[in-house]
Amino acid sequence: MSGHGAVSWTTLRSFSRDPSVRRTGVDRATWGRIAGLARPYRGQLAAFLGLVVLSSAAAVATPLLLGAIIDRGVVPGDRGVVVALAGVVAVLALVEGGITLAQRWYSSRIGEGLIYDLRTSVFAHVQRQPVSFFTRAQTGALVTRLNTDVAGAQQAFTSTLQSVVSNVVLLVLAGGVVLSRAPVLLLAALVLLPLFWIPARRVGRRLSGLTRRSMELNADLGNRMTERFNVSGALLVTLFGRPEEEDAQFRERADRVRRIGTSIAMSNRVFFTALTTVTALAAALVYGVGGLLAIGGQLEVGEVVALAALMTRLYGPITSLANVRVDVMSALVSFERVFEVLDLPSPLVEAPDAAELPAGPLDVHLDGVGFTYPRTGDGLRSLEGVTADATSPASSPTSATGSEPALTGVDVHVAPGQVLALVGRSGAGKTTITALVARLYDPTEGAVRIGGVDLRDARLASVHDRVGVVTQDAHMFHDTVRANLLYARPEASEADLVAALEDAQVLDVVRDLPEGLDTVVGDRGHRLSGGEKQRVALARLLLKAPDVVVLDEATAHLDSRSEAAVQLALERALEGRTSIVIAHRLSTVRSADLIAVVDDGRVVQTGTHEELLAQGGPYAVLHRTQLADPPAAARPAPGGDPADRAPAPASS
Repeated sequence: MSGHGAVSWTTLRSFSRDPSVRRTGVDRATWGRIAGLARPYRGQLAAFLGLVVLSSAAAVATPLLLGAIIDRGVVPGDRGVVVALAGVVAVLALVEGGITLAQRWYSSRIGEGLIYDLRTSVFAHVQRQPVSFFTRAQTGALVTRLNTDVAGAQQAFTSTLQSVVSNVVLLVLAGGVVLSRAPVLLLAALVLLPLFWIPARRVGRRLSGLTRRSMELNADLGNRMTERFNVSGALLVTLFGRPEEEDAQFRERADRVRRIGTSIAMSNRVFFTALTTVTALAAALVYGVGGLLAIGGQLEVGEVVALAALMTRLYGPITSLANVRVDVMSALVSFERVFEVLDLPSPLVEAPDAAELPAGPLDVHLDGVGFTYPRTGDGLRSLEGVTADATSPASSPTSATGSEPALTGVDVHVAPGQVLALVGRSGAGKTTITALVARLYDPTEGAVRIGGVDLRDARLASVHDRVGVVTQDAHMFHDTVRANLLYARPEASEADLVAALEDAQVLDVVRDLPEGLDTVVGDRGHRLSGGEKQRVALARLLLKAPDVVVLDEATAHLDSRSEAAVQLALERALEGRTSIVIAHRLSTVRSADLIAVVDDGRVVQTGTHEELLAQGGPYAVLHRTQLADPPAAARPAPGGDPADRAPAPASS
């Protein structure tokens, strides 16, 4: 009866799947890709299916042997036959146990291998997507593709395939035996099938809706916990004093999960009760009709027992095979969702003949650069968690994913070792320029050249090795200070780490941490103050020692004393290196060799601080309104870190 219980669970799973997948079509290309994934495992799949067939055959052989014990041994009183056949049943049980273990081994090897192949492929592909992809895709949706959908896809090769093969073999063998020995029994048992089929279908429809709703509610509950347990979310809840309201909302959501869980449990029980009841009725019918046939001499007693056991094993396979399309299509839909991510184009493609950037100091030249942020396709929309329509902000012409150009005709040249300061209002295009220099995107017009090489013709690894970036809000992994620094240069020695921290004016801070370099900085580095985190990020940049440096107002979180010290450290450490700085402070602008004023995606003025002031125009206005040093009364007190008291300036 254990086999029967397993079949019953497979049947239940089929009924709980969304029947809408029946209407889903899978194109030939998808089948071809699935076959390609299975090709490395074809030998293991053949062995696995062979074991499934043997296991199903053993499940049919056991009742027949038990019937033979009664007819050939017990009734005639032949002890030898009883012992011999009982021994065969025992050996068959041991063999069946071994087959089950071997079947499980092959199943896990194939399933886990497929999960590994798909998961690593998706991870590698996603890692190479542009930044715009991550600004729109939900992190939770990506994780679901890597976990739930990948696991659902592998079920096509393990549980679904096993269920189909075993049910077909069991149905053919068991039904064939019953049909050959007592057709009337098979017909009598099939009369009861509607008594099981109709309630099961109704329960299945209800269970399908409940299961889908349960997944939605659990996902909502999980997302809420993730947001509130995040450092930033917890801080927001605390600062606005909303813990009681949060508790009430969480209890309401948890109560929905509890109630739907109860409904699913009762629907499951109704299903199993119906299955058990109909199976008992079938047994009663078989024993009744079979008993009459045995009395009439048409069947032997042992045959009645064996046929009754076989009949109880027919209902599960019949109903499972009736729903096999739901199982198969559910697995194939998971494949399609995984392929959807793998098929997302990666605009940053390395040229076949890509070259290294030349050794030595590098210049940066933006030559007639125009850029329009790419629109996203339907594949990405499915990862956004919401349906983007024509009226949504993400679809508007002025958005980052719209059709309006973010940059137009930008011509700027920065000589080796020079500092270029980009100034302008927020949203003017300054960060877009730095993103193109770091090759986070490729220009749609013109070219970005470093060392005379168009970045589209350079090796990506070479660009990332030679160009270093520190953003206004530097990110830290939830790891130690040491691990965050070594991300820039894994082979760096302890002395290199200390030197970089010292140059960034943060060595004393790190030494005062509970475990020094081995202190975990927390989620996004929240255990450090804004100024401390920024200085550690600068140390990471110095450790990398790039030839081209991009600073998106990297000193914005520093107090005046730390800023001056870090500026001196940067001047010493970055001597001979080309720097592009998004500047909001006059001190940064004054020291630049070249200033570019960016407005509405265009460079409208270039020159030195003195030259631009003498010219008048946009820079002079910007200098008066935004770049002038704050009055002494507004300046931070010596030793104070404004990042600990006020939010950082908005990133451009």
